[in-house]
Amino acid sequence: MSESENNIVYKGKCYCGAVSYAVKGKPILSAFCHCTLCQRLAASPCVATIHFPADAFSWTHAEPHESAFEMYPVADKPWKNRFRCKTCGACVTSYSTTKSKYSVWAGQLERDEEGKIKNWESIKPTAHMFYGTRMLDFNDDLPKWEGYEGQSKRLQ
Repeated sequence: MSESENNIVYKGKCYCGAVSYAVKGKPILSAFCHCTLCQRLAASPCVATIHFPADAFSWTHAEPHESAFEMYPVADKPWKNRFRCKTCGACVTSYSTTKSKYSVWAGQLERDEEGKIKNWESIKPTAHMFYGTRMLDFNDDLPKWEGYEGQSKRLQ
């Protein structure tokens, strides 16, 4: 990633726009996640999740920020907090207290006039993770991992 890519600000928001955020710079991880938690939360076979260090994340909607969202711990992962909009109910991000990072979903990022995610080439997924619990097969050239990319068994 070039120096200019390290300075890119990505903006995201919930469905109704009441909750918004910005993340800056190079992500820690960008992957298509096939875990059962993401499947249930997004009602989708997978999500494009992008992880950023905590200091790269900021809320951008009106203060007090907490009045627009609900924060709740994930039942089987109490170190992980999810944030959901009080108005539309969309889950907008999660925060890991153990890794001090935020995870955002690519589908909520700002798009250009053609409907494409801005600066997609700089943050597009580089792998599939938790592929063992996938609902669909993906026939692309990206590596498929049992768990996190580079930290688990590679399946394909």
